[in-house]
Amino acid sequence: MNDVFAALADATRRAILDELGERDGQTLFEICARLANRHGIASSRQAISQHLDILAEAGFVRAERSGRYKFHHVDFAPLRAIVERWPVPGDASGAR
Repeated sequence: MNDVFAALADATRRAILDELGERDGQTLFEICARLANRHGIASSRQAISQHLDILAEAGFVRAERSGRYKFHHVDFAPLRAIVERWPVPGDASGAR
């Protein structure tokens, strides 16, 4: 669970998750463009790629190659461990 918290600790990584949550299956170029245009994050592609690697290690992102392109997909399942450990009172999701 530590890698989940570490992955979420960075504002750029949270913005990447927001963007992939809104529009799944983006290339690195698309993610960089959306971060720059919508969040004012002008990081290099290499820096964003490193953020994507950290998110992948935590289980939030998986990459899929298709021809020349690598598409990134979001998976919010790692958050389930947090909700199961600290359930929200009155939550109807059935956690715990």
